[in-house]
Amino acid sequence: MITVKVTYTVKSEFVQQNLENINGFMQDFKEMKHVPFRYNVYLLEDGKTFLHLAHYQNEAAQKQILAVPSFKLFQERRDASDIGHSHKVEIMKTVDVSTDIFG
Repeated sequence: MITVKVTYTVKSEFVQQNLENINGFMQDFKEMKHVPFRYNVYLLEDGKTFLHLAHYQNEAAQKQILAVPSFKLFQERRDASDIGHSHKVEIMKTVDVSTDIFG
């Protein structure tokens, strides 16, 4: 399993647009029932920092998700919004889970 955590902070005036951009790719993700992955997005307490948490069963699933056009468009718009040096990507190793993530 591949687990990726991405955090970034947008300017206050871009929060609503970012939420709409997220909704765009999440709608496409929800239709991809045959791909073994889980993807969650959170808005932190400050109201402008986003956390994306992705679980991919394997590298093939990750490549499929990263190639979705609406997700690529989201990334382009996010990066163009001037997030500065706040963008952080962390690859995490799963130690244990209480339930089967892909079950």
